[in-house]
Amino acid sequence: MYTPLEAFIGLRYVRAKRRNHFISFISLTSMLGIALGVTTLITVISVMNGFEKELRARILGAIAHATIQPVEGALMEWRDVIERVAQHPEVDGAAPYIEEGVWLQGQESSGAFIRGIDPEYEVRVSEVADKMLSGKLPDLVPGEYGIIVGIGLASRLRVGPGDRVTVIAPRLKATPVGASPLMRRFTVVGIFEFGEFENDSALALVHMEDAARLLRMPAGSAGGVRLHLKDLYQAWRVARDISTQLTEQGAGADGSPTYYMVRDWTQERGNLFQAVRTEKTVMWVILSLIIAVAAFNIISMLVMVVTDKQADIAILKTMGARPGTIMRIFVIQGSVIGVVGTLLGVVGGILLANNIGSVVPFLEQFFGFSLFPSDIYYITELPSDLRSADVVKFALMSLTMSLLSTLYPSWRAARTHPAEALSYE
Repeated sequence: MYTPLEAFIGLRYVRAKRRNHFISFISLTSMLGIALGVTTLITVISVMNGFEKELRARILGAIAHATIQPVEGALMEWRDVIERVAQHPEVDGAAPYIEEGVWLQGQESSGAFIRGIDPEYEVRVSEVADKMLSGKLPDLVPGEYGIIVGIGLASRLRVGPGDRVTVIAPRLKATPVGASPLMRRFTVVGIFEFGEFENDSALALVHMEDAARLLRMPAGSAGGVRLHLKDLYQAWRVARDISTQLTEQGAGADGSPTYYMVRDWTQERGNLFQAVRTEKTVMWVILSLIIAVAAFNIISMLVMVVTDKQADIAILKTMGARPGTIMRIFVIQGSVIGVVGTLLGVVGGILLANNIGSVVPFLEQFFGFSLFPSDIYYITELPSDLRSADVVKFALMSLTMSLLSTLYPSWRAARTHPAEALSYE
């Protein structure tokens, strides 16, 4: 089988037992360094992808991708608005809502957000029906004043199913003895758990008609419409387009247009996801330095190999080898280290990222500590989301850095003068 001269000599240099064992040690260190860097990079980024995915599922399972509400007053024709909104190709579902910050009084008291919903529509925009620990959404019957609370809020109030909770709204009503806040007693009919602090500890659900009565809103009205979109990253653009269309199509009783206010999920929780992305970028830069250090080791190793092989290079040149041939010999030698290290790193990273959920409990048991105590964190295990695009990107980056690290030593070897190299032999 024909083998090019450069590949034959370069691969032979890799396999040969060198007289200088220090060079062999640096070669091994470089290879292991690249493997360790790629493994760590793939694993850490996969774990951070998993965290981002888990946060998105837990947070966006309760909040809307976007909301549309009138700038002034209540939304009376919300069914017509939902019908028109549903025609937009980017909208998966829409539901009416009323939301207000309130004070809840059970055995203990706590502030919270109360959200009036229509159970029939709510399943189109949230996953609360799948997160119920007790009861179910249809238990919210208009006129019966039932309330569903998060597990953290139930713990704060020290209430459970069947207990009574007083809801105090920050609005005043006139009475013979003066102004007093709006309040109503509700019965706990269900408890949900999203596994995310703010949703579980500061959210309560009631029927929209009961919320309207509590807040003295017109019968059959809503505060706005919540949207669930096909692409949540397009939430602001889609909601803005929909609000513009609604303003152009609809008008008030006096013929004047109804203007709408738009909010999307990035205004409520976007800073958290932005922090995760920033953290992921910083980790990518920091962990890439491991591969860079290993690449510098390849430079050091090849420089020493070039110095050690001065006589061999001189002999090859006297036999007619061109400078390009000499360069390719050492490029191949250094690249083999990079390729093997990258392949080991990719295999190790994929195995570790896919099995991180089993590795962490083993380490916790072996060292006797808990990485995510359940009494502190809602996420008690390391999630992992391995993406093939990340693996390819990190492998290409490692191979590129390894290839670039061979250029200077190879160029230096190509400039070797036979007469000078052989004068000391």
